[in-house]
Amino acid sequence: MLIHKNRKLKIVLNLFAIVLFVVLVISCNPKTSEPTSEIHIIPEPLELKVTKGNFNFNEQTVVIVNSNNKEIEQVANYFVEQFNLASGSSLKIFVSSENNSPSNSIIFTDKNVDDTLGNEGYSLQSDADKIILRGSSNGLFYAVQTLFQLLPAEIYNSESVENIDWKIAAVQIKDKPRFAWRGMHLDVGRHLFPVSFIKKYIDYIAMHKMNVFHWHLTEDQGWRIEIKKYPLLTTISSNRKGSQIPLTNEIDSIPYGGFYTQDEIREVVAYAKKKFVTVVPEIEMPGHSIAVLAAYPELSCTGGPYEVRTKWGHIKEIYCAGNEDTFTFLENVLTEVLDLFPSEYIHIGGDEALKDLWKECSKCQKRIQKEGLKDEHELQSYFI
Repeated sequence: MLIHKNRKLKIVLNLFAIVLFVVLVISCNPKTSEPTSEIHIIPEPLELKVTKGNFNFNEQTVVIVNSNNKEIEQVANYFVEQFNLASGSSLKIFVSSENNSPSNSIIFTDKNVDDTLGNEGYSLQSDADKIILRGSSNGLFYAVQTLFQLLPAEIYNSESVENIDWKIAAVQIKDKPRFAWRGMHLDVGRHLFPVSFIKKYIDYIAMHKMNVFHWHLTEDQGWRIEIKKYPLLTTISSNRKGSQIPLTNEIDSIPYGGFYTQDEIREVVAYAKKKFVTVVPEIEMPGHSIAVLAAYPELSCTGGPYEVRTKWGHIKEIYCAGNEDTFTFLENVLTEVLDLFPSEYIHIGGDEALKDLWKECSKCQKRIQKEGLKDEHELQSYFI
């Protein structure tokens, strides 16, 4: 009987918990005059209020840039180009220093911006009469991404689509990022992607209001960036004899290779800048470097010979930390890398550096003694 009563009590408590949860969900839902179920903004904005009505685009709609900032004009032009491409419209941009808001207009402005939103925040307000986007150039770029998401999905098409009702709901949005660094990583060392794909990848990063493209350019399986001072990096280190077949330990016999020229690197960096994306290159060291050692074996502990690796995983062959030529080589490489990338940061790896050969290498052991280091782990710290 006691067990039975406890079961009944448990059922009652569960029902109470469910009812309480439903009440909390309803009470915590943002208060809007209309439901927001049809509004999907990624990432979810800080504040979103849906009001009554829609803004309808038509042939009389104009775009006004209320700013003397050329970057903001470029952002407005970016919106107009994509909208005209997808809709077949012919929206035009007008630059005006007048602080007015004519009807049937989309206004880009850096005036009266909410200071709490920061450099990357924005506000977007729309009603039946107009759309007003406020922010710095960065913020307005993200406001455009939100505007695209408010429009029909066909806005992303690369050619015009007929019979689309181009409109957005009347909304009031305020947004700013939670994190300063919002990035995506791409490894091109193992699998090379053409510049056209890299640009598309940057498009997707920007679409989701991210601001960093982490470009993994060197690996055991291939070196992918042209370094003028060391041509063997592109003639030898960028090519391997085959690749590991997925889900097996077998290697195919299909030659694989390629690299990005410095002009292509500059092209990607310039493209990313227009999308407010910073490109951070990754140049691996001291591990994940056998592709380099295949071309320059004198930078290793044993002298080789080596081949560009065809299998995945990490191995014991790494740069020799006791060889001064290693540091000269890397400083020369990074000098060219720094010239290509304006990023505040350059990623130099440091992971998965097995130290077996350092323990056996007389040069590395001499370096440890000379610098008063405790062991090979401190030698890696010295290296970095």
